[in-house]
Amino acid sequence: MGKKVYDNRELSWLKFNMRVLEEAQDTAVPLLERLLFASIFCSNLDEFFMVRVGSLYDAMLTDDSERDGKTNMKPSEQLSAIYKRVNSLCSELHKTVSRIDKDLEDLGIQRCSFKDLTKKEAEYVTAYYNYEIKPFLSPLVIDKRHPFPFLVNKAIYVVAKLSSKNSVKLGVVATATKNPRVLFLPQTEKNGKIKYMLHEEIILHFASDVFKGFKIEEKSVMRVTRNADINTEEAGYDWELDYRSLMEELIKKRKRLCPVRLELSRELSDLTLGELSARLEISKKQVFLQKAPLDMPYVFSIFDKLSNRPELFFPKRIPQDAYGIDPKESMMAQIEKRDLFLSYPYESIKPFIRLLEEAANDDSVVSIKITLYRVAKNSKVIEALIKAAENGKQVTALVELRARFDEENNIGWSKQLEDAGCQILYGPENLKVHSKLLLITRKIKNEVRYIVQVGTGNYNEKTAALYTDFCLMTANEEIAQDASDVFNALCTGELVKDSKHLLVAPLCMQNRLVAMMDEQIEIAKNGGEGYVGAKMNSLTDKVLIDKLVECSQAGVKVDLVIRGISCLVAGVEGVTDNIRIISIVGRYLEHSRVYIFGKNFDKVYISSADFMTRNTVRRIEVACPVYDENIKRRITDYFAVQLEDNVKARQQNSEGKYIKKPVGGKDSLNAQEYFISQAYDASNRYHEEKENEKPKKKGFFARLFSIFKKK
Repeated sequence: MGKKVYDNRELSWLKFNMRVLEEAQDTAVPLLERLLFASIFCSNLDEFFMVRVGSLYDAMLTDDSERDGKTNMKPSEQLSAIYKRVNSLCSELHKTVSRIDKDLEDLGIQRCSFKDLTKKEAEYVTAYYNYEIKPFLSPLVIDKRHPFPFLVNKAIYVVAKLSSKNSVKLGVVATATKNPRVLFLPQTEKNGKIKYMLHEEIILHFASDVFKGFKIEEKSVMRVTRNADINTEEAGYDWELDYRSLMEELIKKRKRLCPVRLELSRELSDLTLGELSARLEISKKQVFLQKAPLDMPYVFSIFDKLSNRPELFFPKRIPQDAYGIDPKESMMAQIEKRDLFLSYPYESIKPFIRLLEEAANDDSVVSIKITLYRVAKNSKVIEALIKAAENGKQVTALVELRARFDEENNIGWSKQLEDAGCQILYGPENLKVHSKLLLITRKIKNEVRYIVQVGTGNYNEKTAALYTDFCLMTANEEIAQDASDVFNALCTGELVKDSKHLLVAPLCMQNRLVAMMDEQIEIAKNGGEGYVGAKMNSLTDKVLIDKLVECSQAGVKVDLVIRGISCLVAGVEGVTDNIRIISIVGRYLEHSRVYIFGKNFDKVYISSADFMTRNTVRRIEVACPVYDENIKRRITDYFAVQLEDNVKARQQNSEGKYIKKPVGGKDSLNAQEYFISQAYDASNRYHEEKENEKPKKKGFFARLFSIFKKK
């Protein structure tokens, strides 16, 4: 293709993270929520460096001649472009956080440095340092007998250039102690004002006391990010050994991988910077000046302190009871009558939890099979599975130990489930199991019946209140047979080679998606209206991208709602001008995946899979067709509303830039707020309908009248 229709994956991701930062800049967003978006931006960037930059760094060292299949960039070229862009993002973050801090200060909420303190406050902080911080510090002056310390990934340190009569040395001290990172200053007046200092800023101020006997020439807070890109194949794993033990060893190894980024809160001289870079074995390109706090989870302490200030937060929203799901009737009985659907976080996950708990205790249930990727800390899903095993059900749980940064949690859950009597699976050697699939098997009067649940997101009660996801529950026997084939393949180490209803990666998804796009191309070529719609987190699969381009050139209209990465550029004349791409970043994390084919929405699927090569051909994923017309309409209406969002949506232009959609003469439409309102209205309406169905009790005189009437 002559015209640029591909964007680099990493640079596209950085555009997404900029959209997150734009939410922190949006004055229509409550102030503390803006601070939270800044924190999310930082944690996103941490993971990006640990995983993506770490992977590129390894690739550059191994073979820098290998080029990206879409933009033809070598690993070193991609890294240079990333470093350049991240430097500008650091500057943007500093300006954003400074603006938020100023607005908070106007409301009496101040993050202080020492110069901002009154005399009395300075005395308090000094005493706090002497009695609560200093005794727990272990400063290190680097010389031949005191080597440079191992810097823990993402931990915060203070570094100083120290001079004495005879030498110049580096001093390093870890800032983590037993105390909270945020020190709230005591209230001297009852005026509702709050002042606080970050732990590292206190230590930085007292650096001359920390490194007594030396003159402080320069000093800074610093933080290292380490590569976290490690896998079982690279470790030369012997598959005859215990897989769980291997993962425990890999987690330990990951903590000591090489640094890929150094952040500093203050500028340091070239000499000091050169020594730090040499000690950490990184280039100066990998050093970033970040004047905003180097790590921002401290915002949750501020949230807790200001919980009585509702104007600083989004209005409280509670996931609602889903319309049409009776909380008093058996979930399995309701699912056998008709398919049920939940839209998180607008609707509560409780009906799904109730289904699991019911299955755990129902005498007709013979077995429960489930795939687990990420679960909540105090998981009711795990509780129900353990209860089912204790009640004699055959419980099979595939626990994905390679779920990045949840490995330790999942190792713990696998042990608990195994101890309770569940059969634990870990999935194929080279493929993560990312599908969200549940199969309940029942036997009623010698008849075998099934309940299947397919989701777009994890079995996690916490994220179900924060992420947008779909949950479909059905008793469709043919879908159940496909689901059974998936679990049988997982149990035997095979792959599903064919399926009637479900799209199952890695062998039966990408090719089926291409075939359905080809159907729309054929319709358009024959003078009809072809249509493809999809909602996902990211688009990187070149096979699917090229097929979408082919759709556009054939006259098929393509609508894509992509939260994050898009390696496809829309609106390029003569190539992708029939493709529209929008991204929604708002209060909730957009996470559901939907595939739609046909102008009348003939085929609709929900899925756990993005249009990414890792999902379509390198993982075990499931997409499920939606056959219930009411549910299909709900999903397509949902998709249509998102396309009309003109508050939180940004539309990609032909240069790959994301522009906020102008409201123009239209009413403003925030899709997420619309769905919240819709869920509240539907829940209230359902409860009113149920209330009206109840037989009304007769009053005393009415009962008396009916008695005489009978006589």
